[in-house]
Amino acid sequence: MFSKQEAQQLKKEFWTAFGKSFPRKWILYDTKIKDMSFKFYADNKKAEVSLDIEMKDEIFRNAYYEKIWSLEDILKEFIGDFQKDEYYTLENGKVMARIWVEKHGVSIFNKNTWQETFQFFVDKMDGFERFYYEYEDFIKDV
Repeated sequence: MFSKQEAQQLKKEFWTAFGKSFPRKWILYDTKIKDMSFKFYADNKKAEVSLDIEMKDEIFRNAYYEKIWSLEDILKEFIGDFQKDEYYTLENGKVMARIWVEKHGVSIFNKNTWQETFQFFVDKMDGFERFYYEYEDFIKDV
């Protein structure tokens, strides 16, 4: 077990190592759609790459989700199997729509799994981005 300070330091090292291993500008928050972003996430059990649709207005949130969901088979070609939840609820109670892929058996606290996690991040985020760039006009037309 790590102290809080050691855990914070390892997290910092993890994200720094990822940035140095794959120095690339990702879309992330720059989708040109307010409150829709791509995210990386890692903890002590898994890694995730997600598309989060966080609009407060449920009608818009669901419209964007439905647009993307209408391309399900195409998205699968870009990122493989994925999970989806139109009403994904965060621990703080915030509701959003989320489409994500995850990899279990890796840990931000185990340096031996970092390269595997980094490769997962790159492969899946690249797939999400290529999908988004290909269908951006369709997705934005809400």
